[in-house]
Amino acid sequence: MADTDGRARIVCTGLSKAFPGGLRAVAPLDVTFDAGATTALVGPSGCGKSTLLRLIAGLEEPSEGEVRIDNLTPARQRSRGAISVAFQDPSLLPWLTVRANVALARKLARQPPDPVLVEDLIGLVGLSGSEDTRPAALSGGMRQRAAIARALATRPQILLLDEPFGAVDELTRRQLARDLPPLWQPRGTTTLLVTHSIHEAVTLADRILVLSPRPARIVADIAVPLPRPRGPEMTDSAEFRALVTRTSEALAQGDADNAPMAAQ
Repeated sequence: MADTDGRARIVCTGLSKAFPGGLRAVAPLDVTFDAGATTALVGPSGCGKSTLLRLIAGLEEPSEGEVRIDNLTPARQRSRGAISVAFQDPSLLPWLTVRANVALARKLARQPPDPVLVEDLIGLVGLSGSEDTRPAALSGGMRQRAAIARALATRPQILLLDEPFGAVDELTRRQLARDLPPLWQPRGTTTLLVTHSIHEAVTLADRILVLSPRPARIVADIAVPLPRPRGPEMTDSAEFRALVTRTSEALAQGDADNAPMAAQ
């Protein structure tokens, strides 16, 4: 069911995924992602975070259960441009300029061209002057900015981010984490973020779900009631550090609880 302002709510019911050979990536999950909120998914490497994101995007079919976004399937929502995904690899088409890469998202979603929106997004992500540049001439951070602009070009209701800043250095990563979220958060975009960085999760999210080692189960559901923007003053605060510690402890406890199962 959609919120009255049109923002999208994601409901996962009995959702699980097993791959051929019996590898179970996601245990049965019942979870709702509130409309307009940013939720971070954290957990050990290989625990099923990205698989869960792909199930919600409709890029993987569940073994059991279902995902509904405003009572529609992910595939239906994706076909109308309501879902955008940004991966760690920006995956820009190398023969296209920044402008053409961003504009391509609307064409693939069967939306009409919107050159004004494309130019606005390029400016908002800090790439003014690079509109006619091809990806090979851009830094890693610039390519990731272009990928985020492309993801937002369809004005999606759902934004799924799989380690979007993971391929850049730490200084650039923190800069992107400060600069880019204001582009989607005020729009009420429902956002899911997969990250290995607890600091990044607390900086960006309204809620953190801590997942166990594979198969992914929710071992902690942590609200992040910090005001925005979360600049250096906020990230240096006792409240911020307490949330980082709480998330770290939940992650460690999830590992410990799953140790006997992992050893089998």
